[in-house]
Order: sequence, then structure tokens, then C-alpha cells
Amino acid sequence: MFGRMEIKSAIDSFAALSQETRLEAFRLLVHHEPEGLAAGEIARQLAVPHNTMSAHLAVLARAGWVSSRRQSRSIIYRADLAHMQDVLRFLVRDCCGGHPEICEPSLTLPGACSTINAERKTP
Repeated sequence: MFGRMEIKSAIDSFAALSQETRLEAFRLLVHHEPEGLAAGEIARQLAVPHNTMSAHLAVLARAGWVSSRRQSRSIIYRADLAHMQDVLRFLVRDCCGGHPEICEPSLTLPGACSTINAERKTP
């Protein structure tokens, strides 16, 4: 059985993504890995006011879905793919009659992102 704290952490992570703008922002950041995007560009692409987007990004950061770094006058956000893998592992840990290795291909999705992005760039 899962510990209370682990379940609470998972619930907090899911809650952060359970809002449309935050989910769209996370998906946009996954699409832009590994470079990330400036907060203003995320707001522009999602047609969300900058201050509203900042609040959404703060929720995602507290839940572990994104990380940020300052670059000159901008804050660059990136999807935290390790957190995404941890959440996926949490979901599939007891899958397939106690044989989680069967679900292992699902857990390698973040590594597949670079392959998919390379394919997109090939004409």
C-alpha cells in the first residue's frame, strides 16, 4: 500500500495539472524541451495575460512539473521530465500483477521526446 505522504504528493501533482491553462503550459514546455520557453512567450502562445500565466507557472513549479532559471531579463521555464517520470512510475508501480517491468516502455517516454523532436525537424 502507498504511504499517506506519497499519495498526498501525487494528488498535489495531479491537482496542478487539473486546470486547462496549466496543462496546456506543461504540454507546450514538453514540446520545447530541452530549450524551454520564456514566461512571456508561454503567455503569448497560450493567449493568457502575463500575470495570470505567472501564477499558473508558480503552481506548476510548486508541484514539481516545471523548473525555471533567469536568463538576462527573462525567466526561462522547462518541463521537469524527471518529475513526469516519477509520477508515471507512481501510477504503474503495481501494474500487471506486480510486474512493473511490463509497463517500462511507458516510463521511457521522456527519452523519446528528443527522437520525436529530431523527426519533426527532418524535412
